Amino acid sequence: MKLNFGRTLGISLTAAAALTLAACGSDDNTPAGASGSDTPSSAECGGKNSITAEGSTAQQNAIAEFNKVWGKLCPGKNLAYNPTGSGAGREQFIAGQVDLAGSDSPLKGDQVAQAAERCDGNPAWNLPLVFGPVALAYNLPGVDTLTVNADVLAGIFSGGITRWNDPALTALNPDADLPDLGITPIYRSDSSGTTDNFQKYLAAAAPQSWTKGDGSEFQGGAGEGAQKSAGVVQAVQSTEGAIGYVEKGFAEQAGVPFARIDSGAGPVELTDESASKAIDAATFAAEGNDLVLDLASLYATREPGAYPLVLATYEIVCSKGYDPQTAAAVKSFLTVAANEGQQNLSPAGYVPLPERFKERLLTSIDAIA
Repeated sequence: MKLNFGRTLGISLTAAAALTLAACGSDDNTPAGASGSDTPSSAECGGKNSITAEGSTAQQNAIAEFNKVWGKLCPGKNLAYNPTGSGAGREQFIAGQVDLAGSDSPLKGDQVAQAAERCDGNPAWNLPLVFGPVALAYNLPGVDTLTVNADVLAGIFSGGITRWNDPALTALNPDADLPDLGITPIYRSDSSGTTDNFQKYLAAAAPQSWTKGDGSEFQGGAGEGAQKSAGVVQAVQSTEGAIGYVEKGFAEQAGVPFARIDSGAGPVELTDESASKAIDAATFAAEGNDLVLDLASLYATREPGAYPLVLATYEIVCSKGYDPQTAAAVKSFLTVAANEGQQNLSPAGYVPLPERFKERLLTSIDAIA
């Protein structure tokens, strides 16, 4: 159920941002390094030239980087990606409209069986390609440094804390001159894996304060909604007193400040290093090739210097059931993304996959048929 508290910001974004880096022609099975590219590739370059995907706005900048590298190492190859949100991506994958889905939440519930039906009776796999730190972007003139914690965030996004000079906030920010100004929480109004992860973080880190549950729809009941990650940033920028959750790369590109988190061992700024320290607590939920991650320990970490609000973003693929040309192209793209594609993610606001995750990821990719 999508809540509609406050006015929902009607922020128009580009309906489809297909990431096209090379002209599409007939299927090209040219080996890596040919056709003018002398850079050796980790992947075979077989299969069709163009594949399609839809979903998470959180991962769209990472997909752009992966696509650029894939096109360089496998000339003529291209992934057309439509960043409509994780929920829409899962739905389009299940409907057979795209070859893979980008999602910040794995398949669950009825979607597991529906995806298996789409894959000709074979299970779909959730394959994590990158970690995306989530920033708490805010608009508070005169306040250059802001600290929050999970309990305060739970209060803000459920409507229990409504002004910036609330005692809970002033206690965390003794050196800041917090104004007597109303707080406007900005949440994702579309079905969003970022929302799901944000609410899971609150449930794990502040279980007494956040009793609203999780899921891809915002459950907090306070604030104003905005469409997609870019919409959240725009809403924060245009609303004095606003705070919203959005991927670090979007906040950095927009030049908006974002808060530190105090999990009990002092305020921690969001950096590659602090996010990576928290990621060390993540584990795989089960054995096998479906690589869902258990992030509960990450979200609840009290490790000094660890920034805990980090999501894992997945590609959802058929384990089997593709035609041979599609299977080869999907495997080629994912192999490049897991290897060479990880090398330049930091400037885009992401944390590359730790090596301990990469081995299992490549095993799963190789098993796609």
